Amino acid sequence: MPPKADINKAGWEQSLGDNPFIRMSKQEYGRSCGTCARPFTVFRWNPGSGARFKTTVICQTCAKIKNVCQTCLLDLEYGLPTQVRDTALGIQNEAPTSDINREYYAQNMEGKLDGNKSGLDSGRAASAGKEMLKQLARTDPYYKRNRAHVCSFFVKGECKRGSECPYRHEKPADNELAHQNIQDRYHGKNDPVARKILSSHAESQGLKPPEDTSITSLFLSSLPSTSTELSIRTHVLRSLPSIQPTQLKSVVHIEKTRCAFVNFKERSAAETAAQAWANGLEIDGERIAIKWGRSKPKPAANAAGPSTGATVNVAAAAS
Repeated sequence: MPPKADINKAGWEQSLGDNPFIRMSKQEYGRSCGTCARPFTVFRWNPGSGARFKTTVICQTCAKIKNVCQTCLLDLEYGLPTQVRDTALGIQNEAPTSDINREYYAQNMEGKLDGNKSGLDSGRAASAGKEMLKQLARTDPYYKRNRAHVCSFFVKGECKRGSECPYRHEKPADNELAHQNIQDRYHGKNDPVARKILSSHAESQGLKPPEDTSITSLFLSSLPSTSTELSIRTHVLRSLPSIQPTQLKSVVHIEKTRCAFVNFKERSAAETAAQAWANGLEIDGERIAIKWGRSKPKPAANAAGPSTGATVNVAAAAS
């Protein structure tokens, strides 16, 4: 006679089937989603011998909205952080990041999503962005992701298990990559891993930020003959959804030489644009080359006095 079920353990974690070799288990409504805070069914499994147990951290609805894995929160198509994908494809994050309306948003999206189609629509993305993602996509297996966690007792010098300890006996690296947040990774904001990938790719494409931090402009060359200042501004803002229009200082279009300067108010906005345009910017069907602007020349000392300098400027303006 099978044992009587414990009513207090209804819905608790249970193995999937009677096969002892199945290492996956589930817990119905065992945790609240890391993004929408709704309860969801948690799956937990061991990917291999000596590896740490993995578990789902967000619900299926939130994963479908962003087309990411429920465990590692990486894009399912390219295996990259969402911030890298959204920056390359020019996708704007629409999911609410605060507690207000995020459950309502998830419920509405759950009814709209189809089982075979994700909520992410990248069909209109520029070919330059897709090419950038193909270059950055990881093709080889990354087994380090399955390693066990660092032993907290070893860090404190109190672990007495020795070689029998299932956790790693090493000091954790205290750098920028060690400070990550689930919601930041999911929404693609302030992700240190994504910043490292984007900055490294921009440097490999010749867009390393100049040492002069006063440079906040990018130079666009080989523009189409039909381009105007308005069309350039429109394409720039459309390709940078994370940058507000107020952060764009000006767009100087030189029609004669088919080039333009895109000036930003802050250096961080210019660096974001350089990372997004590492493989070029498409304007009116043509790919435009991008370079960093140059430093402004320092004003030369005028030994003749201010009156002479004023005369020179007026004469230059008159000519």
